[in-house]
Amino acid sequence: MFLDKFDTFLPKKLSETEFARFKTQFYKRLAWKAHHFYGGKLQILPKVPIPDFESLNVWYTPGVSAISTAIRDTPEISYQLTFRKNLVAVVSDGTRVLGDGDCTPAGAMGVMEGKALLMKFLGGIDAIPLCINSRDDAGAPSAEKIIQFVKMIQPSFGAINLEDISQPNCFKVLDILQKECEIPVWHDDAQGTACVVLAGLLNALKIVNKPIETCKFVLFGAGAGNTGVANLLILFGANPHKIILMDSKGSLHIQRKDYQQNPAFYRQWYLCQRTNAQQFISHEEIFTDADVLIALSKPGPDIIKKEWIQMMAPSAIVFACANPNPEIFPSEAIEAGAAIVATGRGDFPNQINNSICFPGMLKGTLACGAKQISDSMMCRAAQSIANFVPESKLSAHKIIPDMFTQGLYSKIATDVAMQAIEDGNSRFEKDIAAIENEIAHDIRQAQFILKLLEDNSFIQQIPEKMILETINECLKNF
Repeated sequence: MFLDKFDTFLPKKLSETEFARFKTQFYKRLAWKAHHFYGGKLQILPKVPIPDFESLNVWYTPGVSAISTAIRDTPEISYQLTFRKNLVAVVSDGTRVLGDGDCTPAGAMGVMEGKALLMKFLGGIDAIPLCINSRDDAGAPSAEKIIQFVKMIQPSFGAINLEDISQPNCFKVLDILQKECEIPVWHDDAQGTACVVLAGLLNALKIVNKPIETCKFVLFGAGAGNTGVANLLILFGANPHKIILMDSKGSLHIQRKDYQQNPAFYRQWYLCQRTNAQQFISHEEIFTDADVLIALSKPGPDIIKKEWIQMMAPSAIVFACANPNPEIFPSEAIEAGAAIVATGRGDFPNQINNSICFPGMLKGTLACGAKQISDSMMCRAAQSIANFVPESKLSAHKIIPDMFTQGLYSKIATDVAMQAIEDGNSRFEKDIAAIENEIAHDIRQAQFILKLLEDNSFIQQIPEKMILETINECLKNF
């Protein structure tokens, strides 16, 4: 029995909301059992032949001495002589894990292993989770310690992926490391989310025939995700005066003294000064005639009210992206008048999830040796994702490709690498054809090796008995 068929065992009378809640419960319970069964999600395998004892003299001592001295004398050659070129550190302090909040560094390992798994399977990237205890002597999360740690590990990696760091530390960590590191630093919660939101939005706007320059945007939530979205929207031509961000205290605007007086939230204060020119405060002012609602806040449902959507402009676009449950379920948003709805879940149409971007973004960055991940690379990635859905296939239920779309990540990676080369942001002198072939080869190889291990029972499938037991347990408790 395959996991994508498990819903055939469920009662047919479940509503959309009940079905979503059941699936959430099922996957959490199955994940618990499956992680016990496998003991985590990752392992490390060699990429060189070891046919006999003598070969170890090549890969280790005495032969390896030549590698160490060569890198000592010419540091840049480490990208050719070690796996650094294709290696990403997934760094987290565990203070803001999904919708579960502070899970501790060890608790964050489950998610960071998952990020590394997706990087390998979808992007052909080697990745190592590094969950660190970076609290200060008083027990508070320390941005400075994360910054110091990342700077210290730079020589071992080709890029850094920051993940699940609570605000405001996440902003400071990213901005300082981008300026001071010699390798690219990427914050997936902010930058990856922004790329995928923009990609889905570009296609949604095509369907409803609205130019981005004239749209009124409501960004519900003012954390890492939506501050990243706001900046990317502005870069792509949205009118900042027609963008309104909302946090738990209301809308962001020039009179928000709490942000002005707290330098740690400098990104929010920057947006206070640039957006919501009319200083709209009430829900009626904010939502009336809004063309687009992008919610990146806290798990729902019932966080976004139907009456707010009813105030929006005709052909409204609603992205409710919280996980595991969206801020409003799609059926309710459509009933309220939304023309196009997207969520963060894969069991509803139009999944807006940063996993659609980061394996391709990071692979393209590594393949060309990009020195940093620039705004132009992010815009290029968003366009690449959007363009992967042919206009003939675009519909209200299909505005973005899914993670299993063949060739998606190779295309994103190649486009990102091309942009870096065009910008003079690449440390490797390779033509784009060679880079494209390398990207495609690495992704095919990663997926082939996994299939080979599965076919030869070195990796077992999740036992059907475990899946059926989990379904029955969830049905009893539902």
